[in-house]
Amino acid sequence: MGSGAPYKARTVPPQENHLSHFRSPDVLERRNNAAAVKKAMLEKFKAAAQDPTLEEQRLKRLAIAEARDIRMAEREAARKVREAELAVLAAAEAERQLKAKKEAEELEALIAAEKEAAEQALLAEQKAARDARYAARKAAKKERRRGY
Repeated sequence: MGSGAPYKARTVPPQENHLSHFRSPDVLERRNNAAAVKKAMLEKFKAAAQDPTLEEQRLKRLAIAEARDIRMAEREAARKVREAELAVLAAAEAERQLKAKKEAEELEALIAAEKEAAEQALLAEQKAARDARYAARKAAKKERRRGY
């Protein structure tokens, strides 16, 4: 190729029928082979299932799973107790806040009433002073009219 020589196609020697060596198993052979493989796998599984070490491991796993379930149940019970305690505390806190709010409202109402009373007293005092000035002006005017 790289030497500048023209490219020659490679000739492949003619082969005999290359499928002539292939022998197709008939259906009966295939079925028997599949049954034998299944039987071998079943025997292998049965042998493994009867192994005492596997049974011990299975029992250990069951014990671990049971212990895990017990721990989870204990944690769940503790969580429910904790939630109940928190609910009681939250209810007490809400009641305390409600009481404090009610007391604050009562105090505000009392302060407002005292402020209103003081304002009314101030207005009454101012009115009394105004009335006194008015009465003094009237008396002075009357005196000036009489001349004595």
